[in-house]
Amino acid sequence: MKAGAALVLSADPTEAGRRAGELARAPLGDSPASFGMLFASAHFLESAERLLAAVTGQTGPLPLIGCVAEAVVGGSREVESEPAVSLWLAAGLGPVQTFDMEFTRTASGGAYGGYRFKPGGPGVHLMICDPFTFPAEPLLAHLNDNIAGTYLMGGIASGGLGLRQSRLFLDDRVLSQGAVGAYLPHAQMHPLVSQGCRPVGDPFTVTAAEGDLVQELGGRAALTRLQEMAASLTGRDRDLLAQGVLAGIVMNEYGAERRQGDFLIRGILGAQSQTGAIAVGDEVEVGQTLQFHVRDAESADKELERILEQEAAALGGHRPAGALLFTCSGRGSRLFSEPDHDARLLAKLLGDIPVAGFFCGGELGPVGGRNYLHTFTASIALFPAPAGVAQ
Repeated sequence: MKAGAALVLSADPTEAGRRAGELARAPLGDSPASFGMLFASAHFLESAERLLAAVTGQTGPLPLIGCVAEAVVGGSREVESEPAVSLWLAAGLGPVQTFDMEFTRTASGGAYGGYRFKPGGPGVHLMICDPFTFPAEPLLAHLNDNIAGTYLMGGIASGGLGLRQSRLFLDDRVLSQGAVGAYLPHAQMHPLVSQGCRPVGDPFTVTAAEGDLVQELGGRAALTRLQEMAASLTGRDRDLLAQGVLAGIVMNEYGAERRQGDFLIRGILGAQSQTGAIAVGDEVEVGQTLQFHVRDAESADKELERILEQEAAALGGHRPAGALLFTCSGRGSRLFSEPDHDARLLAKLLGDIPVAGFFCGGELGPVGGRNYLHTFTASIALFPAPAGVAQ
């Protein structure tokens, strides 16, 4: 496959779309684009249709998905405050199927419709979900339990602030609810997931829980365990804890020694002083292992660097064809002291490749053969160059 990308800093939807289409097509040469990903900053919420029309006016009709987001990624830049449009085009992927999905609440919980995942299918699935009308986690759990081998990469749209305010791109249409996705049956992709949090204190077995309420950890009130952990910290860890504490739930209970990256990170939503329970942003079951975490720029930097260095070594010096970067809106300047951290590190270690992406309200990515909805991660869909193609 070939890929091209463009980042255009302009508030004019027609000019930005036209220019993005021209620049992203150029690296493809005579090869027609067979798939596109389009991301635009929140400045384009009211002009998403005009932007998409300008893009497709340059590319011609093609399978395309994307969204309006809080901030966008293009090349080695992360644009967090300026109007920006990021477009990623690929050629030579073979057939691409785009789709939209919806979630309907029922008496028994809910049902998904619009697309049927097939068991054992090869290739890559990419998906972008509206946070208000499409709960992603039950779908991921269904895939994990019933359609093994089907992996999703993508993120939760972050541009809209309320119901029906999201803008999702699907081919030549703009949707305001549900999810949009693409199935690339002949594409090869390496999923990379890097977290921005670090465990502190000791891990505990959940000994009492109900829904999202963790009542006991290791036989004692969860709030007591949290308070004792906080009192035991010193120096930098204490300072980081003062900025916020998170809950890490072990993804694989059968793993060996656990380290950063082995936990599913969820926010702590509150605590009940009378019962000693804490509420976390996910359902927790008795028997799971939980360890408190802090957001840590230094360890987040080292983990992403380690993952990218391992990937570079595995590629044997061959530059990838391109990448899509789904990074958390809690990273960027909210976590790191320098701008463009994730995109810049990707370019430094894997080369000046075509990259596009956006700041997500949650990131989709497989770890250990199972799909998860992450927070505070950089989730990267890396497309290796075909064998024998010089990069």
